[in-house]
This record gives sequence, C-alpha cells and structure tokens, in this order.
Amino acid sequence: MFWQSFKITSVAVAQSFLLAAIGYFLVKKNILKTEGLNALSRLVIEVTLPLLIFCQLISDFKFSLYPDWWIFPLLSMAITAIGLLLALLFSGFIKGPQHKLQFLSLVTFQNSGYLPLVLSASLLPQEKMGAMFIYLFLFLSGFNVVMFSLGVHIINFHKNKKFELGSLFSPPVVATIISLLFVASGLNHFVAAQFLKPLRMIGDCTLPLAMFVVGGSLAEIHIARVSKKAIFLMSMLKLVVLPAVGIFLIIKFQLPELIGLLIVMQLAMPPATLLSVITRHYNKEDLLISQGILIGHIISIFTIPVFLSLYFMRNMLR
Repeated sequence: MFWQSFKITSVAVAQSFLLAAIGYFLVKKNILKTEGLNALSRLVIEVTLPLLIFCQLISDFKFSLYPDWWIFPLLSMAITAIGLLLALLFSGFIKGPQHKLQFLSLVTFQNSGYLPLVLSASLLPQEKMGAMFIYLFLFLSGFNVVMFSLGVHIINFHKNKKFELGSLFSPPVVATIISLLFVASGLNHFVAAQFLKPLRMIGDCTLPLAMFVVGGSLAEIHIARVSKKAIFLMSMLKLVVLPAVGIFLIIKFQLPELIGLLIVMQLAMPPATLLSVITRHYNKEDLLISQGILIGHIISIFTIPVFLSLYFMRNMLR
C-alpha cells in the first residue's frame, strides 16, 4: 500500500521538477538571462497568479460553502510559527549571528505556493483540485503577509529597520482580498463568462511558468563552500521533522482529507526560493541561503514522496 502511494506521489513530484528542470537548463544554457528570469518572475507574481486567484475564487468560492475560510490564513501563520519555534530550539548549534538568522529563515519559510499548486494539480482529481486551490490561495494570503514582514525582518535584521506596510500587500494578497469582496458583495455574479475566459487562460499559465522561475532561480545559485553542519541540520528539521510533526497532528486531531494534505504538503516543502531574492535585494551576505535552497530542493525530491505516501496510506487505512 505504501509503495503504491509512493509511486503515485513520486510521479507527481517528478512532473513538477521536470518543469523546474526546463527553467534550470534555460538559464544554464543562457537562453533565459537574469533580466528575462526577473521579468518572468514579475509576470507570474503580478499578472498570472493574481488572475488565477481571482478567476478561481469568484467562480468557485462561496462563504456558505467555506464558512471556515478564515482558518486558512491563520493556519499559514501557525505553520510558520511551528517552523520558527523548531529553528529557535536548534539555533544554538549554529555559530555566528548572521548564520543563525539565515538558518532560522530556511527552516521557517517554505516554498508555499508554486510547488504545492503544481503537486495538487498532479495528485488530485478535478473535483478535489478546485477546492484545494481555494485552500491554497487563502493559505497564501496569510503566508505572504508573514513572509514580507517577519521574513524580511529576520534576513535584514538591524535596529533601525523601518517596517514597510506596503510590503504586506503583494499582488496575490490584493487579488485574494478583491476576490473575497466580489463574492461577499455579489459582484461576482455580474462578471460575464466571456470576460472571465481570457483571464482564466492567462491564469492557467501560472503553474508551468512558476516552475520555470523556481528552476531558473536554482540555476543562478552559486555555492562556493557548503556549511555541512548547518545545512544538514536545516534539512533534517525542514524536510523530515516538520512533515513528521504534521502527520502526527493530523492523526491526533483527525483532520479532513484536503486540510490534512495541505498541512503535510506545506510542512514537507523545501525552503522558499524567495529568500534568495530578499537576501540579494537587501545586499546581505549570502552565508547559508543559496546553499540551503538548492540542497533543500534536491533532497525534497526524495522526502516529499515519502511523507505524502505516508499521508495517503494513513487515509486508505481509515
């Protein structure tokens, strides 16, 4: 039973990383340069992903169908808090203040959007995929707020750093808020299908383009020397301990199938590639971030199928 689940999840993970591999080689072969990768990343974050969120929510989301919708942003914050707490418990093994901060970031923040979206599309049947996408978009609204506040603060920590309110309202967060307002006010019923169709076509480009960005971002990472102790500890906490904690909590509280899958998937994800972008943006010395992201993604090719298989096996036995 485990091996049957492992085969299914391995294929889904392989499909996701195949898309990332295309982006990786496009950058390595210099077909896609840094400027093009940055433009592609902006296209996904500012155009295709917000449109995917908008079309999905105004078409399929109803407050009556999802009365507990507000739980998902809070769930994202809870998962971030679990990761941060675990990282703090083991940060004493890491020497150097900047090394500690980057270690905390790698364990705390996961690749919460692109990989889970692609994996959900690969793993789930159509009737469940729509609901999972809605869960993910609501989850991401909370995660993005924490990422662009706490995440930036940890990496760029200094006493005189000013908080920027505008950084919380990324385009995906704004798209989620606007979509929920449309549904709450009933305006979604006045959006013509002919208008939605081209927007949905653009939004549907998100998944492959997003994985191109992930792969291309990994291709730009240069590792001079690996901090073996820090990266090993990060990998164990991020890719083994956290998803194991997730499965324990799901069994203990008997959570519904899709919510349980969301939790395990998020806790099994490798470190967020966005951490590298934030590090570069604030001109911080990259001590652990790049090597943690690259090695974390490589190891996750094997660990993600294991924990997803354990989760699906647990559901079969219920």
